[in-house]
Order: sequence, then structure tokens, then C-alpha cells
Amino acid sequence: MIRSVIAGCGSYLPERRVTNDELAEKVDTSDEWIVARTGIRERRIAADGEKTSDLALAASHEALRDAGAGPGDIDLIVLATATPNLTFPATAATVQADLGITRGAAFDIQAVCTGFIYALATADNFIKAGQSKAALVIGAETFSRILDWEDRGTCVLFGDGAGAVVLTASEGEGTNADRGILTSHLHADGRHHDLLYVDGGPSATQSTGHLRMSGREVFRHAVVNLSAVIDEALEATGLKAEDIDWIVPHQANKRILDGTARKTGIDPSKIIVTVERHGNTSAASVPLALTEAVRDGRIKPGDLVLFEAMGGGFTWGSAIARW
Repeated sequence: MIRSVIAGCGSYLPERRVTNDELAEKVDTSDEWIVARTGIRERRIAADGEKTSDLALAASHEALRDAGAGPGDIDLIVLATATPNLTFPATAATVQADLGITRGAAFDIQAVCTGFIYALATADNFIKAGQSKAALVIGAETFSRILDWEDRGTCVLFGDGAGAVVLTASEGEGTNADRGILTSHLHADGRHHDLLYVDGGPSATQSTGHLRMSGREVFRHAVVNLSAVIDEALEATGLKAEDIDWIVPHQANKRILDGTARKTGIDPSKIIVTVERHGNTSAASVPLALTEAVRDGRIKPGDLVLFEAMGGGFTWGSAIARW
């Protein structure tokens, strides 16, 4: 059977670091308060004029180099973002043009923090269906553009960044020993709109709006939904938690990561954690964490890697891949 192999990965973080102490000068908060509730110590913020497509392009170049591929090898770009450059055209099409690619498809996916998992599953299905041979899957966000910097409950949580992977078609035996994506699972429940949303948009308000969140309720749903979708992926493959070498989760909140690990029985030492330095970068957080763990040698060829995320909507999902 055809498998989608992750042939390379890349990431990009803006230069500007914003610490908790800096935020405490603007809103009623403190480093101790933020760390205790989220685990976040700093985040990156895009420079004036630095667009989501710019972050995505930098991560894409690195992923292509890592894969030993060129732009001409790519026939599909799927870009996950909740903060596109413009309402249209798709930010993916802008990245496609900036890479000099003139063939294949390019489109955005909007599933907020679950966006990269949705994009990965979509590209995987294109490859398994024979409609793509090599796909560029990107998560890129400039969440700083939609934050209310006077709302201490949200402005301290988020940051900007981008990550990308190159997926290539490869033949497998149809077993868990295959390299590539072994399974993926996507969910949504739109009834929870009011718990995590942006209060603006072209159709509703003709404005961009700001992010709004009921943190306590989001936390409760996150632990339940993420634990369930991890179990779903394990059941689909017949794997057990101890078979997984690394968990690369959405980096929303250290307490969510800890709570999910306890509920699923996952060894916390297997969880890749970057939230302390990146904050919540929404659709970019999984590929950012993945790239860091590959670069520092934690994730090695042959390792089983589980991805999971949950975001506004609510959306949530998981995937398992052999590196």
C-alpha cells in the first residue's frame, strides 16, 4: 500500500522574544502567575510587516532542504492557519508563488490549533489516493495580530511561528512496521463555539476581531478530547501507549499536557514540550515541536511518533507516524 513518509521538516520563529515580565508591564499579571497556570515563560512575536506567508515560506525552505527536495518536486501545498495574510487568496497560494511553483494544488485549512493535524491527514489522503506524489504541509500563525493586549487571560498565552513537513509517497507493507503515517483521526463539535472564538470576521462583523476564550472550560474539554483521540489512534493500530516513542502534542498549556499524560497513562518523559519558550502558536505548534525534537536528536529513524491537538470549534485530532 502507499504510505506518506515524512521526508523532512522545518520551522521558523520570529526574532522578537516577549517575556512574561515584559507583558507584566502592560497588563495586571506576573511571571509567577503565567508560569504557574500555563508553563509559558516567553513567546515570539512577528515583526511589523512580517506576514503569515513569510513565516510559512521560511519553514518551507528548511523542510525542503531537510528532505533533499526542491520546489519543483512539490505538487500539493496544504497550509493550516487561522491568521491568513488576507481573506483571499489562500496563504498557501502565496507560498506556492514565492517558492516558484506553478503546478498542482495549494489551499488553506482552518481548524485553528488542530489545523496541522487536519492538514497532515488531508495531504496523506491525497497521497494515498494517488493524486499527489510530494506534498508540503505547513502550520503557520501570526496570532499576535488577533490578540486583545489588554486581556491578561489570553494575550499571555499565544505566540507566532511556523513549521512545515514534506510528505512523499512510498510503498509499504500495510503494517505498523512501515515508515510514514499509519493512522489519523479528526473530530469537530461546533456546539462549543462560545468557549474559544474570534469575535470578528468578514461576514459577521466586517472586521478582524480579537480572540476570546473561557479558559477553564477549554481546559476541561481538552483533557477529555485529547485523551480519547489518543486512545482512538492506539486502538486503530493495535499499539499500546508504551509502544509510542514520542508524543508531539499541540503546545497550548503545560497543565493540559500533564493532565492528558495522566489520563492516558503516557510517560511524561516521552512528551515533547516547547510551550515554555514558544507559547501557544496554534497550527504551528506541532511542526515547531517536531522539528526541534528531530534537530536535537530525540526523534530518530524508526521511532513511533504520535501527534495530537485540539483547537477552537471545537476541533481535535491525532495521527501516528513511524519516522
